[in-house]
Order: sequence, then structure tokens, then C-alpha cells
Amino acid sequence: MKIMKFGGTSVGSAPRMREVAELMHAPHLQRRIVVLSAMSGTTNALVEIAGLLGDGDAPAAAARIAFLRQRYHEVARELLADAAETLLPTLDAHFQTLLNFLAAPLTPADERIILAQGELLSTRLLHGYVTTVLGRPAVLLPALDFMRLDADGEPDAAAIRQGLADALLPYPNDALFITQGFICRDVRGDIDNLRRGGSDYSASLIGAALEAEEIQIWTDIDGLHNNDPRVVPGTYPVRELSFDEAAELAYFGAKILHPSSVLRRGPTVFRCGC
Repeated sequence: MKIMKFGGTSVGSAPRMREVAELMHAPHLQRRIVVLSAMSGTTNALVEIAGLLGDGDAPAAAARIAFLRQRYHEVARELLADAAETLLPTLDAHFQTLLNFLAAPLTPADERIILAQGELLSTRLLHGYVTTVLGRPAVLLPALDFMRLDADGEPDAAAIRQGLADALLPYPNDALFITQGFICRDVRGDIDNLRRGGSDYSASLIGAALEAEEIQIWTDIDGLHNNDPRVVPGTYPVRELSFDEAAELAYFGAKILHPSSVLRRGPTVFRCGC
């Protein structure tokens, strides 16, 4: 089993989603689980919507929801062409979930439900494209069925392992699974999340639970650089470094990896795909 995680910019538009779909179906790949973030900009928009609802500004929240819905309709039509009409009602169900919060004061639990919609939307889009347009088999594996937190709010490794085993059991002959990063359920079964950068963490937890051969973190940056390329010009990727070095870079702010995704186990060398 291999785990492939794609971040928000990697699924941020219809052309990028097509590229991800081809990477997912490279002929040499074995059985794999693809973990997706929300489309770029979506989580920020959802945070804004939750903030407006928390402030009691329902009209502004409704306008922001309508704007986000329009963006997803445009991406769906570009990605799926004529087949988009079959998927739009599914996408709209997620926007209706957001609209349902307009009428009542927002609770912390409501906010977590709002933030979960981004990954649910991105996986619906990509799964729809792969199965409907490309006609390739893929299983949409809901992360909310197996990603769990314990009573301390930390990932429950045993529950995740058992949940994944149960979720995969009906599909012994399937090779491609698509699931959500970031989102999970807490110890009470309510929707929660792994905080910002949590999709990397999700991929790592899934890989650890399945003892995956490899966890691939795909992004639009070609590896860990010697400095932040968004700030410092002329940086270059470091092709090979130790897991301790990679973990230290992540811990002190390198955005390419979630700090908890880099734990030294087995090989002591971290290789960038650059």
C-alpha cells in the first residue's frame, strides 16, 4: 500500500485536478490511498464564513456561501463538462449544510462542521472526475468513518487502525481509494479536525496504521528548500537530509511538512522528490 497526499494548490483548479488524476493512475503504482486537502482558498473562506456567523452577520455569511458555491459550480463544469449536472446536487448538499447554520447562534461544534466541508467537496469533485469522466474505478473512503481522536484530543492510533481495516474490508480487489485529509471525529463521535496542515498528518497516520510501504506528500514546491522560497530569492531544494533535520525544519515553520508527519522510524534519511 502507498499513500499519496495532495495539498490545496494541487487540487486548486480543474487543470490541477486532471494532473492529480493522472499521477494517481501512473501505471507502476500499486494499491494506494489518495488523501486530499480542500481546494486552495476554501478553508480560509470557511473560516471567514464561520467568523461572520459567530458575529451574527447572517446576510454577509450567506453572500460568502453563495460566492463559494458559484466557484465550485464553475470548477465542476470545467472539470466534468456535461457530466457536471449529475454531481452538482451532491456538491449543493454541502453548501446547504453551511446555509443551515444561518438561523441559529454558532457553536464550536458547528464551526468544526463548517470547516470539514472543504475536504468533503474536493474529494467529491476528484472522485466524480475519475469515475465519471475517466471511467476508472475508485472508492471514495470517508475519513469520518475511521479517523478518530482520543479523550486527550490526540489521534487514536488503535481506533484508526481498526477503523481503516473495517473500511477497506468490503474492497479487497480495489486498487484506488480517495479520502479526506484534516477531518476526523472526536472521542464522542462529533466532527473535529487535525488543525491547519492536518492533511499531511492524516496521510502519515493512515500510512502508519496500514504500515504502508511509502507516504508521498505532493505539493507545488519541489522539496524542502534551504530557505523559504516565498521570502528569500534563489533558494534551492535539499535533495537528502536526515529525518531529524527534516523534523527540525518542520517544527520551526517549514510549511511543506506537518511537524508530526516526520518521525524517524526505519530509514534515517529523508529524500525529496526533486
